[in-house]
Amino acid sequence: MKGRLPILVVTVVLAASASGRNIQQNQRAENRPNPQRGQRVKPTHADEKYGEHEKQAFDLYLVDNEEPTPLFIWIHGGGFRGGDKRGVNAYMLKRFAEHGVSFASMNYRLSDVGPYPMQMLDSARGLQTIRHRAKRYNIDPKRIACGGSSAGAGISMWLLYHDDLADKTSDDPVTRQSTRISCAVSIAGQTSYDPRVIRTLFNTDQVHEALVTLYRMRDAKDLHRPALIKLFEDASAINHATRDDPPLYLYYPQANEPLPVNSTGKQHIHHPKFGPFLRAKTDKLGLETVLKLREDYETGNRNDPAIVRDQVDWVLKHFDIEAKKTD
Repeated sequence: MKGRLPILVVTVVLAASASGRNIQQNQRAENRPNPQRGQRVKPTHADEKYGEHEKQAFDLYLVDNEEPTPLFIWIHGGGFRGGDKRGVNAYMLKRFAEHGVSFASMNYRLSDVGPYPMQMLDSARGLQTIRHRAKRYNIDPKRIACGGSSAGAGISMWLLYHDDLADKTSDDPVTRQSTRISCAVSIAGQTSYDPRVIRTLFNTDQVHEALVTLYRMRDAKDLHRPALIKLFEDASAINHATRDDPPLYLYYPQANEPLPVNSTGKQHIHHPKFGPFLRAKTDKLGLETVLKLREDYETGNRNDPAIVRDQVDWVLKHFDIEAKKTD
């Protein structure tokens, strides 16, 4: 069995204090530089609530238009342990606004509050809330896309491929709303959150701490516990992809270089190898999956306007909007 001492070291340390340690991890993650953070732009509507918890909120950057506008929802990264909706890319906002597309940035409860699937279900609820309030916000509910970095990318892909969570029989009008989206953009996204799959894909014994916390893993035996295996499989976007799913755009800013055997979680968690792993399946399903790598651009900086513009213009295409050739 793979996964002897390395995973045990990580999980024993984390399990020693499930509350205090998690809070410290969240604080560290929130203090890390956010590579997607650009110049702060004031939202038209800040802290719009979709639940009772302080993290269940989104900011809206609405375009003033007579007709309902399409909407792009940004979901932040941070290993499910940190990050914030304020970290949005100013150029991305500007590019969407120039084409009449409104923008939302979503928070969700982090893994110190609860394990998977809380983070995905929160984001789904936020999406449903926006659809429920579409007339209030002047949003076209049929043209909504999602995107994000790292954990936010994983959530966006999960929403893209997951069966519709709408419950048409519910007494709650928000729950009756669809969770299906037009397309999604993934930046440095993990196409599987199954630690067993990741260990095989990268030939490593190491499990990233973010996944240990997300699933409340305690030791290496958890890799074989049926209840956790069910969560591993359900959390992984690749397992939900079917022939009727919308398009996906993948971008990986990490260099596409081989990793050493037994790479650390930090080394492999954003590696571009996640992209071809997913596309091997989506190609068979006949789904559109665009895969862009750092090596496709002059720089690998995810904030490079040329890189962001390609992502925005691809979304515009799926909103049936012709992209302007100049900024």
